[in-house]
Amino acid sequence: MGKVYDGIDGTLAAWLTAQPMFVVATAPLAADGLINVSPKGMAGTFAVVDDHTVAYLDLTGSGVETIAHLRQNGRIVLMFTAFDGRPTIVRLHGTGRVVWPDDEGFASLLPLFSEHPGVRSIIVVDVQRVSDSCGYAVPRMTYVQDRDVLDLSNAKKGEEKLAEYRRSKNSRSLDGLPGLPER
Repeated sequence: MGKVYDGIDGTLAAWLTAQPMFVVATAPLAADGLINVSPKGMAGTFAVVDDHTVAYLDLTGSGVETIAHLRQNGRIVLMFTAFDGRPTIVRLHGTGRVVWPDDEGFASLLPLFSEHPGVRSIIVVDVQRVSDSCGYAVPRMTYVQDRDVLDLSNAKKGEEKLAEYRRSKNSRSLDGLPGLPER
């Protein structure tokens, strides 16, 4: 049976940061809008800030759904799944916000993460509900290693081409919501 926690304690924080992958889900307000589910990974891109705050590094990629939905309504849930060890699923429901590189607070958050090319923003989640449930139906899987494809691609593009890519691919969500602002 699942449990609801008062917050993220040290034991849970260690478990969350040890997971090689998590999933982010957001949705627009429109009933016919597209729900977004995005897998996230790479060691050092997720951090527990305090017992009710987490953050993750947002790297330049093909979509901008999470950012667009957060800008519209802030609703977000992060789900972590144990693929080895005790079968557990943990969900962090909360309100997310985008911290841009030129925002106050970005510089103090950035050291929480490992270095990666193509940093677009940091997503900060004010966690209102922390819960777990069984992962009895989740298969056991072996973690081999992080993929380096995104880092290599972003490094190869360089800052100028990354900025152009963001303007052309990340300015609007699939539903036409504002994505990345002009910078």
